[in-house]
Formats: sequence, structure tokens, C-alpha cells
Amino acid sequence: MRKTTTIALLATAVVALGCGAGSTDNTSSSSNDAGGTKSEDKPAKVAKVGEPARDGKFEFTVKSSKCGVAKIGTDVIGAKAQGQFCLVTVNVKNIGKEAQMFDGSSQKAYAADGTEYSADTGAAIYANKNAETFLNDINPGNQVNGVVVFDIPKNVKLTKLELHDSMFSGGVTVALS
Repeated sequence: MRKTTTIALLATAVVALGCGAGSTDNTSSSSNDAGGTKSEDKPAKVAKVGEPARDGKFEFTVKSSKCGVAKIGTDVIGAKAQGQFCLVTVNVKNIGKEAQMFDGSSQKAYAADGTEYSADTGAAIYANKNAETFLNDINPGNQVNGVVVFDIPKNVKLTKLELHDSMFSGGVTVALS
């Protein structure tokens, strides 16, 4: 009977560790402050269009967004939206100490009901005059301007963006309305 209890406790500990208990990842703090509330309960700052917002090594400034675009490119070569394209013009500045690649596919857009939309990196090639804008590393202190494209249903309006310096970062929210 004692052997069974020990095995059960070991199995529980392994499952708990696998689920993050005992993790040393400090990306979100749960320590109590003087008011007794957890710091992770505080709402994250939400930037607006035209305001800089930082995630990791990048500072993003959304310049504008335009939806309702049916086609990007020329008559000969381009991309046609399944629904409508939303073109988000953004400035990305490397605020880190080493080169970092901007990955358009790591960016997300959201509708008011919380539906998440991923970027259409294929269409973005046609939306950017310099197709290499987001395919090269951005060196420290340098910045690039470009367009991130989202293909969303015709009847949807985007309300916010979640911009990331990489696919593994926490991201920063930018309100579109």
C-alpha cells in the first residue's frame, strides 16, 4: 500500500511540473503587492494608432489601417482577397543590441468579438513596394516602414492588433478604434 502511495505522489509531481508548477519562468509575475492584488491582474497598456508600443527588441508605431481592399498588386500579378484585405502600415524600430528579423506571420489582428486573424504574408509581398522590407534583419537603431496585410471577412471590422518581435514574445496591443 505504501509503494502505491509513493508512486501516485511521484506521478502527481511529474504532472504538476509538466503543467508549469515550479517553473522559473518570470514572464508574468504573480507576487502580491502592498494592496494584496496580483501584479498579473493589472491591465496591460494598450497603445493607439500613432503611439509607439514596445515588445521585446522592437518598438512598433502603427501609422494607419485601411480595410475594404479587394485586390493588391497589378492587373498582371497580385493577390485577390477571400473577403477583404486590411492593410496596416507600421513602423518597426529595433531598440535592442543585435539584429532582429521582423516576421509578419507573427502579427495578429482581432475583431470586437475576439476572433483572431493571422497576417497574409503572401499578399504582403504585393502591398510593400520594397518586398524585402520585412524579410531582412533590422539592425540595432534602424527602422523600417511596411504594410502588414490581413484577409478578413467582408462584414468584419478589426478593433485591435497584437504585435510581436518574434513568434515567442508576449506581444503588445494596439487599438485600432
